[in-house]
Amino acid sequence: MEDRQIDITAKNNNNVKLGLIPGHFATNHSHVNFFVDMTTTKTQYRAAREAGRELAKFYAHSKHIDTILCFEGTEMVGAFLARDLCENGGGMNGGRDIAVITPETNMNNQMIFRDNLQKNIYNKEILLLMSSISTGKSINRCVECLQYYSGKLAGVAAIFSAIHDYNGIEIDCVFSLSDIPEYRTMPPSQCALCASGAKVDAIVNSFGYSKI
Repeated sequence: MEDRQIDITAKNNNNVKLGLIPGHFATNHSHVNFFVDMTTTKTQYRAAREAGRELAKFYAHSKHIDTILCFEGTEMVGAFLARDLCENGGGMNGGRDIAVITPETNMNNQMIFRDNLQKNIYNKEILLLMSSISTGKSINRCVECLQYYSGKLAGVAAIFSAIHDYNGIEIDCVFSLSDIPEYRTMPPSQCALCASGAKVDAIVNSFGYSKI
């Protein structure tokens, strides 16, 4: 499938790229017609730094954030985002510190925080950072975890998002549908690719894809 991949760059930063592979892919919640590859952005220093820098621009004049809650392998991007929010003069945090953490998943697939990390959640302003948002269902799970530990949702950020907002909260993203206008997400029962007889190319999750 890799020979089908095309790369696109962020509108305002040529150093932030996504790999797009067209096909028929199944996620936990839907079927999509592109696999959006963020491996470089999530794992390489320069790309992660630039992605964090682009996301920080959304919050230059907003209220402060206490904690960036990272999902789907976005810890490196989250660290650079925290750096920019803390160090840039006149930015959101005005020099205040930011925690960058990731929830643990227990044997029942529930998100949890150990006692030593809960102080970074309880009554804190939390920014959710995700790699890709297609339907918003993954946000529900994250928010439920946040509410359980009495955290306050300050915002939602993503490298790519196919939706504009979550329950009235705008999703800030580096790439959107305007960058990938052909991108489609469909419930499995209403998948046009399945209806046309196209076989699923791969199973997709936040770690990548596995060919079928």
